[in-house]
Amino acid sequence: MSAEISAPPSAAEVVAEALRLRAPAGRGLFLRQLMAHALAGLTLMEGADAASEAAYRLADAAASPRRPA
Repeated sequence: MSAEISAPPSAAEVVAEALRLRAPAGRGLFLRQLMAHALAGLTLMEGADAASEAAYRLADAAASPRRPA
């Protein structure tokens, strides 16, 4: 009898499911808290420089104007 092991869900799948379970009004707060916790974890695992770079790239992506497709 062999037990089949499935791959864990991707980060995108985990976040999408968590958002589906929340009311629309609470989704922004959830994402802000998720980003803060993720950066704190990244700081512990990879150091402040890696976390700072990730925060910088995130802020840059949010502030950059969208380019037409």
